[in-house]
Amino acid sequence: SRNAGTELDLSVALKPVNRAAVDRRVSSIGGRRTVKNDQQAAWLLRAVTMIDLTTLSGDDTPGCVQRLCAKGRNPVRDDIVDQLGVRELNIKVGAICVYADRVTDAVKALKGTDIPVAAVATGFPAGQILHKHKLEEIRGAVADGAKEIDIVIPRKH
Repeated sequence: SRNAGTELDLSVALKPVNRAAVDRRVSSIGGRRTVKNDQQAAWLLRAVTMIDLTTLSGDDTPGCVQRLCAKGRNPVRDDIVDQLGVRELNIKVGAICVYADRVTDAVKALKGTDIPVAAVATGFPAGQILHKHKLEEIRGAVADGAKEIDIVIPRKH
């Protein structure tokens, strides 16, 4: 099933922000490096499951993509997983993101998992290709197994 998307709600982005409070909170984060309780560990593990591991190097190879996919399957070191007692959670990343021409490599490396493959398309990073080529690139990535397409919206308009 396809993601139907959601309506853009600009009221969320246009809320006033207490800039001084945000700045104080941000400045305090750098000094805190330890996980102090189970809730923090749970939050960090949950964050890992929402990360898209990405490789967008122009010289990516099937081997680079395979290594990234292996990291996506096991993003937290085994000793940490065992120490936290969360092996049964099968922590993995939210997606693996690659250029459209590497989708088949990622799909093959992730076979047997439910980790989706995302592809950057539409002439990433600048988006300076013809519209028909953008559509071809998207269709090709989906046909190759991409479950998510990250697009570029050019700034020229």
